[in-house]
Amino acid sequence: MNGILLRLAAPLMSFGEHAAFRYRDTLPFPSRSALIGMFAAADGRSREEALAPDPATGAIPYSDLAFTVRIDRPGHRHTDYHTAGGGRPHKEGLHTSSGGHRSQKASTLISRRVYLADAVFTVAVHGPDPLLEKITERLERPAFAPYLGRRACIPDEPLLLRAPHPDPVAELRHRVPLSLAAPPPPEQTTVPVDFVWDTPPAHVPAADVHRELADTPVDFSPTRRFHHTRRTWRTTEPLPATLYASRAPIQALTAYIQQDTP
Repeated sequence: MNGILLRLAAPLMSFGEHAAFRYRDTLPFPSRSALIGMFAAADGRSREEALAPDPATGAIPYSDLAFTVRIDRPGHRHTDYHTAGGGRPHKEGLHTSSGGHRSQKASTLISRRVYLADAVFTVAVHGPDPLLEKITERLERPAFAPYLGRRACIPDEPLLLRAPHPDPVAELRHRVPLSLAAPPPPEQTTVPVDFVWDTPPAHVPAADVHRELADTPVDFSPTRRFHHTRRTWRTTEPLPATLYASRAPIQALTAYIQQDTP
């Protein structure tokens, strides 16, 4: 399948797998749910209709997509001590599940929310050409602004690196600039970079599953949110050290985007 290439970078991002109640976790790389949710939002779909089957074909939107994630910079985990509802008069604060209000003594809801700080990921999105072309068009002119897991996590530019390409994994390996945390030593010709795969690459046995994730969305509706599990494979690939894009990568990224533009 062809693919498009995205660069996910921001001061903070979060990709929760088991995020609920008072502790909101994050995966160490972009989740399938977060990526599909971003595409659906860019297309102007509501949460309730984001994954509604096509009336004509019965197909589930975005189900044909697969992802290969290159971890340029894993970032570091940051935990935010978050409060909501405190300081408001009684009956103007947070609601309970029964429809009433929390007591004055328990009016403040405390949660801990985990983020990835200063992380960068380059993602190959594989799929049918018509779907990829639609995603590309919507990301360039989104109905709802894209964000990386939570609404406050606005992605850096550029988000979209390349429209449909016949070999996006080769682009990840050999051409897309690398946003490493530090420059490689001058004598080093390759750098080890981690990849996360939706399907096992040819050099990895299918049985060597790295992790099973509950991040395949079935329903985004707030009251019916549900996910299936999927398998992922993780490898470390030697990439050319010349891909390093310096501490200010915008020039290298711009050159990459424009290199095949007439």
